[in-house]
Amino acid sequence: MRFRYLLALPLVFVFATSHAADKEKKKWDVQAEHGPSKTVEFDTDEGTWMNVDVSPDGKEIAFDMLGDIYIMPITGGDAKLLRGGAAFEVQPRFSPDGKRISFTSDRDGGDNIWIMDRDGSNLKQVTKEDFRLCNNGVWTPDGNYIVAKKHFTSTRSLGAGEMWLYHLSGGEGLQLTKRKNDQEDVGEPCVSRDGRYVYFSEDMSPGPFFQYNKDPNGEIYHIRRVDRENGEVKDIIIGPGGAVRPQISPDNKSLAYIHRVRTKTCLYVFDLDTGAEHPIYDDLSKDQMETWATFGVYPDFQWMPDGKSVVMWSKGKIIRVDIASRKATNIPFKVHSSQRITDAVRFPVDVSPATFEARMIRQGVTSPDDKTFVFSAVGHLWKKALPNGTPVRLTKDTDYEYWPSFSRDGRSIVYTTWNDATGGAICRTSAGGGGKKVLTKRAGFYRAPTFSPDGTKIVFERTEGNVRLGENNGTEPGIYWMPANGGDMQLVVESGRRPLFSKDGKRIYFTDDVEDNKTAFKSVLPDGGDARTIFTSKYANYFAPSPDEQWLAFTELWQAYIVPFAETGREVDLTAKTGAVPVKQVTRDAGIYLHWSGDSKKLHWTTGPEYFTRDLAHSFKFVPGAVDSIAPPDTSGLDIGLKLTTDAPGGSIALSNARIITMKGDEVIENGTVVVEKNRITMVGPTASMTLPRTVKQIDCS
Repeated sequence: MRFRYLLALPLVFVFATSHAADKEKKKWDVQAEHGPSKTVEFDTDEGTWMNVDVSPDGKEIAFDMLGDIYIMPITGGDAKLLRGGAAFEVQPRFSPDGKRISFTSDRDGGDNIWIMDRDGSNLKQVTKEDFRLCNNGVWTPDGNYIVAKKHFTSTRSLGAGEMWLYHLSGGEGLQLTKRKNDQEDVGEPCVSRDGRYVYFSEDMSPGPFFQYNKDPNGEIYHIRRVDRENGEVKDIIIGPGGAVRPQISPDNKSLAYIHRVRTKTCLYVFDLDTGAEHPIYDDLSKDQMETWATFGVYPDFQWMPDGKSVVMWSKGKIIRVDIASRKATNIPFKVHSSQRITDAVRFPVDVSPATFEARMIRQGVTSPDDKTFVFSAVGHLWKKALPNGTPVRLTKDTDYEYWPSFSRDGRSIVYTTWNDATGGAICRTSAGGGGKKVLTKRAGFYRAPTFSPDGTKIVFERTEGNVRLGENNGTEPGIYWMPANGGDMQLVVESGRRPLFSKDGKRIYFTDDVEDNKTAFKSVLPDGGDARTIFTSKYANYFAPSPDEQWLAFTELWQAYIVPFAETGREVDLTAKTGAVPVKQVTRDAGIYLHWSGDSKKLHWTTGPEYFTRDLAHSFKFVPGAVDSIAPPDTSGLDIGLKLTTDAPGGSIALSNARIITMKGDEVIENGTVVVEKNRITMVGPTASMTLPRTVKQIDCS
């Protein structure tokens, strides 16, 4: 009867819940002051990483500096502020008729494309992305659309992008290109003068991952183009040194672009008819080919309308590079900048106190009767009587201890251990603590053991080794089960994580990675047969079904949610914004190690040193015993309160006859001594003038 709640709901409830959740979110105002601040004003004739554009009539230059947008005559001079304030606004681009300017702004809470009149008035938002953000907007020749880079992130903060087409009137946009993965970036669009092609740069490094050790003198970026008539994507400029930031010439016959030659970043021109490449200027600021460049590998630049030169930023200045003579001339500018600086939030820090509180509570689990919380911290398992007990060690073992899990009757705990000499094991102890029983016959890397409902079996992960713990005993990874009292391991599947038995013990649930960079929640028979995919998700990565299998908790982008556990016999795509089933966000900031109470009525989790509990009756009005009003996401939890004595060395040591560079102005002591007692420097001075205690240990540093 897993569907009983869902079938009773009218669709209007789903939508009402969604709107209510939206109202709970207080919108962040980028332009507002957020704490004490001060205004800093200064004049400057140089700037860092400035995007530059030239008006179609060739009379003015628009550029950005420190997140503000300016305009000035093509000959230079005093720059006029068009967009200022706390919002980060960059990448100005003139419309084909020169009457408007597009730009990237975070004033609505995330990077999006906006437009304004040439004088800075009539501000209008074009794209309204709230997660897959947009930048690098460029106009189509008809002035009706903007092509922008839409940025995607997944399991890493690094991301990738796609080219999208947006009508000025708004809308969700039309996709022009498809990203090949979620980590190798694409950007810097440029539209051909006839509107047919969109040129862009893309990281074409081998493999699906961003890497920090790439060689720009090999090949990282290609300049590619997509044909708007047939969707074909084609490489245009490739080869050693890469190619980025394409900019089409006014006659539509050449591409100016940025190219790496050994240690120099250079301006090149590529003939689209012949394929000839011509070096033009080699004194540019360094590009960002080796790094991850969300806003572009080099700042925007633009051709002059006559096609004889380009205007761009380099080394703090705006320059005009003549294509024929290959010489650059400075376009002088002066900016009066006014920046509002908010005071940094600072807290007093007690350096090396005598005691400390464990701030990271890991792999916490609650006993089925909700009376005891067991968790891993500082390498050992601890138990806390709820709600106000003092945490105490579960065992007296010297091995590292992780991944505790209660049996359904609450009498036993299974967990994993690690020892640098003997490797890892799965062990069992009573819920009251005491001695342990080693269940595994072979050393390995073990994770996430859990009991079957009847307590006769244990299912767990066996993983490969790693560079920190070594590779030995890391063979034959996968999900296994074995008798709860120890014995031979039985392979279930060769990949997966966080396994657990179904409520009847006949199947095993687990999480696994699948194609299209998605995560799947699956089930399988204990012998590995009859595999089923229940849910897939792009951003969810932790699934926790309730013991009665009526509910599913999951995390998406670190927030925790609850939905009815509705199996359909088909693969269901699960997201926090789903409208197919009721969904409730229960965390305000984040939540990890989701697990349920024994009666399936409450969800538990931890965030840092805090323990949280959420009752279903406070989350959904249609459950038995529901309260009148739905509670907002939890903001504070129960402090675990694990306080420990800080490790500190004993005794005293003197580092003598050393050359000491102090922090007192330019003072240098040529032959000095530093005395350290426990973990504090107590004396610093010339060796000849210091009298040391007899008990101090001396080290001659001469």
